[in-house]
Amino acid sequence: MRAPAVVLLSGGLDSATVAAIARRDGFDVHALSFRYGQRHAVELDAAAKVAADQGIADHRIVDIDLRAFGGSALTDDTIAVPKNRPIAAETVIPVTYVPARNTIFLSFGLAFAEVLGARDLFVGVNALDYSGYPDCRPEYLAAFEAMAQLATKAGVEGNGVRLHAPLLSLTKADIIRTGTDLGIDYAATVSCYDPDPAGRACGACDACQLRRKGFADAGIADPTRYA
Repeated sequence: MRAPAVVLLSGGLDSATVAAIARRDGFDVHALSFRYGQRHAVELDAAAKVAADQGIADHRIVDIDLRAFGGSALTDDTIAVPKNRPIAAETVIPVTYVPARNTIFLSFGLAFAEVLGARDLFVGVNALDYSGYPDCRPEYLAAFEAMAQLATKAGVEGNGVRLHAPLLSLTKADIIRTGTDLGIDYAATVSCYDPDPAGRACGACDACQLRRKGFADAGIADPTRYA
């Protein structure tokens, strides 16, 4: 019998790959997505498609209104999504950072895992290609896992959750090669921060540039629908 695991599934390239890795490693995946007021909410349709393609029977979408706070280009329409800027290691946190987003999402994942009796929680953060987000660093992940041992009934009883970030130190090209080997249809995924009403990628935001470069570096045709 497969052990249950919770996977945070955004509908993007990285989270689709993480779900496939968890399944490959023998887990019964329970996928968790969030409708949080993101301007790229089309990613939720992609998440549903990814879950269906991977045979994930339990896929839940949780509503959280982070537009109540704003503070990010992804949750406040008065803040523009940066386009066509050079992508390099960040020294300044970009405006596409959503305040405390990964902490909020992981907390929901932690609660879901505890209810399921799951000891494994997977997240698709990646620190190597794009290091601007403070909640994508290994130090943050280690701190969250330590907190989880202290803050849950399962943790204090010795059955705490293990936090898995299998993409943390991979390049985007490595991620794409891994997912391709696992049979992922990346055409079903959405990475763009600012897609058009038809769900086509802008091709110019940071996420689109990283995705396009990843496919080029991997030597694999990019199946993304661009506007």
